[in-house]
Amino acid sequence: MKKQYQISKRRAAARFEEWAKSNPIPIQLTFPTAGIAELAQNSLGDLLRSVGRIFIESVMESEVRELAGERFQRYDRRGVYRWGSESGFCIIDGQRVPIDRPRVRSREKNQEIPLGSYELFQRASLMDETVWNKIMLGLTMRSYKQVVQQFADAYGLEKSATSDHFVEASRLKLKQLMTRSLEDIPLIAILIDGTIFKGESIIVAIGIDRLGNKLVLGMQQGTTENTIVVQGLMDQMSARGVAFHQPRLYLLDGSRALRAAVIRFAGDAAFIQRCQVHKIRNVTGYLPEPERPAVKFRMRAAYLQREAVDAKNDLFKLHDELMEVNPSAAASLAEGLDETLTVIDLRISPRLSRTLSNTNIIESAFSLVTKICTQVKRWQGRDHRLRWVASSLLFAESRWNRLHGHQGMSALVKALDAAYGLRVGKAAAAHAA
Repeated sequence: MKKQYQISKRRAAARFEEWAKSNPIPIQLTFPTAGIAELAQNSLGDLLRSVGRIFIESVMESEVRELAGERFQRYDRRGVYRWGSESGFCIIDGQRVPIDRPRVRSREKNQEIPLGSYELFQRASLMDETVWNKIMLGLTMRSYKQVVQQFADAYGLEKSATSDHFVEASRLKLKQLMTRSLEDIPLIAILIDGTIFKGESIIVAIGIDRLGNKLVLGMQQGTTENTIVVQGLMDQMSARGVAFHQPRLYLLDGSRALRAAVIRFAGDAAFIQRCQVHKIRNVTGYLPEPERPAVKFRMRAAYLQREAVDAKNDLFKLHDELMEVNPSAAASLAEGLDETLTVIDLRISPRLSRTLSNTNIIESAFSLVTKICTQVKRWQGRDHRLRWVASSLLFAESRWNRLHGHQGMSALVKALDAAYGLRVGKAAAAHAA
């Protein structure tokens, strides 16, 4: 629950933003040339901090004039008067810079009025991002109190305010993830998968563009990985600019809900690649432990074939053998078998084919999410889960390299276009017949 002084500061910041947007009068800074030359000789950082301090003080003085009027003039009708100044600070270029903060007071309420400009500059410091980065890099709740004290000593903030900085920063990360435009991103492949996170299902989509760069496209929270939740994610991506009518590779783990949603949105433009790692795991899960290594070896060897027909023949042979000893394993192998060979059928480079034959990219992201979120001991309602998951995913995104085998992405684009044209032509011929 926010305290009254915190609410007053937020209202003051909102009031200042409104005034700044509607005020046409520019703020002018005066800085002696000799002072610039002297500071520039020392370091550019000193110059930036000095100019920043003057700018902040000028903006605050403009707000004071708006509230209390010009100095030495009576503005009784305003009900606000100047009340001296006190020492304050802001973080500029990563350092704490002292500033003179003017004070104003209300005649009617007989209390100080917080300056919205000062509150905004306080928020605009690197504190939010610093706390966020510390937690993403492995700050645990056990050491949180000690780190909070370090921040308090370094930045002059109360310990109770530091956790608020992470809440604000993580809420901003969530907003960035869920609202950023996807319209101009040339997506060639999309990975969609879900994980059970603290009792609730989180469905995540990761995109790969023409250059092999990876990007978190969105996420959706639900109780299970059902069709409604997945369609909600697809609706969200469509509203932000993903064109599902373009031919594209979709990497899925085999979930029927995921497949149904992709087919509903993309139709014939969807080239589905079932995760080969999941397929091997599913098939061998029906077998006794001693028999699993041999079946894994044969399935992996089949998936390394350069031609889809050769891979299919090897898998059919294995299927016939499994029918004699374990029909359940054989049925698991046959289910969706063609969709595990999509990247082989597209005849792209072996390295790119191996990378796009599984959902390891998204599984790795889930692993980092789990690692970061283990420090939370008690989960609360509202956006608590979403803030932490979004922060973890964006942190993972900042550390991703380009896709292994990205040199073959142009060949993949041509292969998808050719396969799509062939698929549409066959559908048109069938319809005409």
